[in-house]
Amino acid sequence: MSDQEDLIQHFVVEAEIKAMVDADDKGEFEGYAAIYGNVDLGNDMIEQGAFTKSIKKRGAKGVKMLFQHKTDMPIGVFDEIVEDQRGLRVKGRLAMETQLGREVYSLMKMGAIDGLSIGFKVAQKGYEYDKDNRRRKLKEVDVMEISAVTFPMNPKARITGVKQEKTVREWEGFLRDEGGLSRSEAKMGANALCKALGQRDVETELLDSIQNFTKILKG
Repeated sequence: MSDQEDLIQHFVVEAEIKAMVDADDKGEFEGYAAIYGNVDLGNDMIEQGAFTKSIKKRGAKGVKMLFQHKTDMPIGVFDEIVEDQRGLRVKGRLAMETQLGREVYSLMKMGAIDGLSIGFKVAQKGYEYDKDNRRRKLKEVDVMEISAVTFPMNPKARITGVKQEKTVREWEGFLRDEGGLSRSEAKMGANALCKALGQRDVETELLDSIQNFTKILKG
């Protein structure tokens, strides 16, 4: 093993002991919890504007984020819930300090969990019933929770984006630009960082360790 490889190994150990994470890794995602105008698997169709009163009453923080509609499995919070021309658009953050939050985030990133589904109540006069098609047209819906699910009731209600942590190439560029490393040193450091960050959860102080690492290499 070369001296540089030995230093990389020591840096990886230090990163694991401090349990540090990429500052960008906040478990953020966005998508549509409901889509207007299409019939879902329960034979319901939601009209545009159906969520207006509910959003005003509850706000984003008043709508629970669950996993698979299980009330004993909260996984994070919503920062934004709004209606647009397409449907109910949401932005949320998974609880990365919890095992379940991290697991769901990992599943979202790889596309294994890509559906969103609402848990709701319909106002007493908040719908019309089409007897011929046995279909409800929902006009006023109170959203109580939104779940990350494997199979959404509305197949078009999907997660559209998951904020990713830095790639190996991005770390390599960062170490060259901010750490002053050579191309070969940055490549070795980037690979070691991604391996360490993928093995356990991290939080803060990553920059300090990178700076310490560059001092070792340059010293």
